[in-house]
Order: sequence, then structure tokens, then C-alpha cells
Amino acid sequence: MVKRAFDLLFSLISIALLLPVAILLAMLIYFDDRGPVFFCQQRVGLNKQPFKLYKFRSMRVKLSPNNGSFDAGNLSNITRVGKILRKTKLDEIPQFFNVLKGDMSLVGPRPEVERWVSESPQLWDFILTVKPGITDNAAIRFRNEEEILANISNPELYYKEIILPQKLNIYREYILLQSFVGDMRIIFKTLISIFSNWK
Repeated sequence: MVKRAFDLLFSLISIALLLPVAILLAMLIYFDDRGPVFFCQQRVGLNKQPFKLYKFRSMRVKLSPNNGSFDAGNLSNITRVGKILRKTKLDEIPQFFNVLKGDMSLVGPRPEVERWVSESPQLWDFILTVKPGITDNAAIRFRNEEEILANISNPELYYKEIILPQKLNIYREYILLQSFVGDMRIIFKTLISIFSNWK
């Protein structure tokens, strides 16, 4: 109950403070690439229930990945504004609405598409006993994941065999040790990570 109350309070305050920024970003996205402002994709949530995850669109419309596709590491599809959004993580702002809806929490394992969940169903059975989150220790560790995959000859295989197993271990550790104080540390570390990327 404390976690949910904090999620609601933090999200409402963040939306209120970031509203002018969000409106400006929406305008820049539209005029840069003349298309939808938001990118929506089905992800797997609590108890393996599907939900729509929202982001500011950072890729060209015709090249935006559909449900389950893998496009990480292909930086050529990203718009000019999208590059800024991804570097600063401002594309994640709409996920505060996912938190308000109850689909996500501020802190928790990052939600995946069905394709990757089906690769390790037993592990995800345990991981998805909690709500997915906007940030967690795996998101901080792999904050430059796209740049890493862009330098790999087979990014999909590398993600499956190298990155995803590490993420799953981090998710499992988070669930076993989760606490309100731990969530505060992760939020603080996330903010530091974001601001360090802005330099």
C-alpha cells in the first residue's frame, strides 16, 4: 500500500511539473516527423497480463517496431528529436500514466514483450509476481544498451544470450530484496544516471 501510494503521489507531481516539457516535446516530435506523438506497444505485466506501454515516439513511423519485433541497436531509424529523447530518457515520461493506471510501478523489473517472456517462462513467472517498473537496477546498468547493441554484429542474439540473462538475475535479486528504502535508492541512482547522460 505504501509503494502504491508513493507511486501515485510521485507520478502526479512529475506529470504536473513535466507537463510544459511534455507539450513542447509533443510539438517537436510532430513537426520533426509528421506522425503520432506517442509510441504504444504491448508488454507483459503483473501476473503475465498484457498492457499497453506508452512512450514518446522516437522512431520513424514506418520503421517503428511492432509487437515482439527486435530493432534495438539499429540507430538509423531514430528521428532527430528521438536521439535527444533517448539520450535524456525523456521518451519515458508518458509511462507515468502507466503508473497512474496501475499497469506499472515507479521501480520494478522493466516490462518485456511476449517474445522474450516466452523464452524463459519459469523465470518470468516469478519476476511478474510484481508490477513492472519505469526503472530498476538493470535499467541503470544497461542505460546505454542501444549503443552497446549498435556495435554488435548480431544484436538480437547478443541481447538474448548476454544481456537478457543478466537482466533476469537483477530482476530476481530486486524481488527477493525489495524494500521502500531500496526503491528510493534506485530512484536516486536513476536520476544521477540520467543527468550524467545529459553532459
